[in-house]
Amino acid sequence: MKLSFVPQRREFYEFYNRAATNAVEISRLLVRMLDDFPNNRDTLTREIKDLEHEGDRLTREVVDLLNRTFVTPFDRDDMYRLAGALDDICDHLDETAGYIVGYGVTEIPPNVRRQAEVIERAATKLEEAVSLLEGFKDSSKQLDDLRELEDEGDHLNRDSIAELFATTNDAVEIIRWKDIHEQLEEALDACENAADILEAIVVKNR
Repeated sequence: MKLSFVPQRREFYEFYNRAATNAVEISRLLVRMLDDFPNNRDTLTREIKDLEHEGDRLTREVVDLLNRTFVTPFDRDDMYRLAGALDDICDHLDETAGYIVGYGVTEIPPNVRRQAEVIERAATKLEEAVSLLEGFKDSSKQLDDLRELEDEGDHLNRDSIAELFATTNDAVEIIRWKDIHEQLEEALDACENAADILEAIVVKNR
């Protein structure tokens, strides 16, 4: 394997920007899928899966470039962690779509739609923050906004689970929707994790 001693700064930042944009796009597709459900369900599920594969591909590209680059623009471990965190968002959203189809859902409750909308807004804030990474520009406003959305999503998830247990005794129904709500919560937590990593990178490199 040939190592590069020339910092591949621009290329790394381009990969991170593309990965963040991919997370926004997959979140938008999930919102569309839930809004139109069950119309275009299978088509949108396939498109979500395609973007999940794109997220995996971008992560591999970053890792490959890291393995070939001797001097990196910031801490190597942080670079791995940020790539993985951005990919995790896509994985959880793809899992959500898979659960909805696999569990034979016929109707989408309003709280599930609201959770997905919060994730889309959080992913958009994360994309804005990632776009400021080159030069370690201040992204505190975007990250603060994202954390407020994460709090909103936490409340939504708790309320949704409580409502689920209060309105049905059907164990299958409870398991189905609990899994879906929690997968959405995992996606939002992945957004916050990426925000934490990003914030730490900026603080270390100012």
